[in-house]
Amino acid sequence: MRRSLKICSIVTLIVLVTLFAVILTLALTILKPKQPKITTEKVNLENFNIIFNPFSLNFTLGLVVNVNNPNYGSFQYDNTTAYVTYRDTPAAEAPIEEDTIPARGELDVSTTVLVVVNKLVSNPGFPADILAGCLNFTSLTTFHGEAKVLRLLKIKATVHSTCDISVYLQSQTSSSVCASELKY
Repeated sequence: MRRSLKICSIVTLIVLVTLFAVILTLALTILKPKQPKITTEKVNLENFNIIFNPFSLNFTLGLVVNVNNPNYGSFQYDNTTAYVTYRDTPAAEAPIEEDTIPARGELDVSTTVLVVVNKLVSNPGFPADILAGCLNFTSLTTFHGEAKVLRLLKIKATVHSTCDISVYLQSQTSSSVCASELKY
């Protein structure tokens, strides 16, 4: 009787240690949150209005940003706002509706931004940028939400995204480069 109890206790201990090691390995490798990859799919110059007397310049940017979630958990974020600045001067705001990025999946996030350049004329670099034919903007967005890992764990997470957007006035086109950072 004692011998079978000892064997049972040892086997149970070995199983528990092995299970703990497997869970720890998974938590530190596969289930560890990874940075999302944010790329700009499209930046369309939808409306472009320029009037020279009196000077007025307004344009609407249509943005489609692709968010690739390499994690084994989905990320559900709340309504947020993208802030667009020109040389540290606020230029526009764009609402982004709440959504869920699936585990190991992708999501296209679309929004439009109306940039009223009249606010930016007082910036000392503005005339030189107009003459060069390129306006450089920065978009800052913070996504607050919840990461769900294997439908069991819910972890609060925040993703900070920064995009550098260049608008070329002559060709009325634009391009951008984005970076992101995950905090949990």
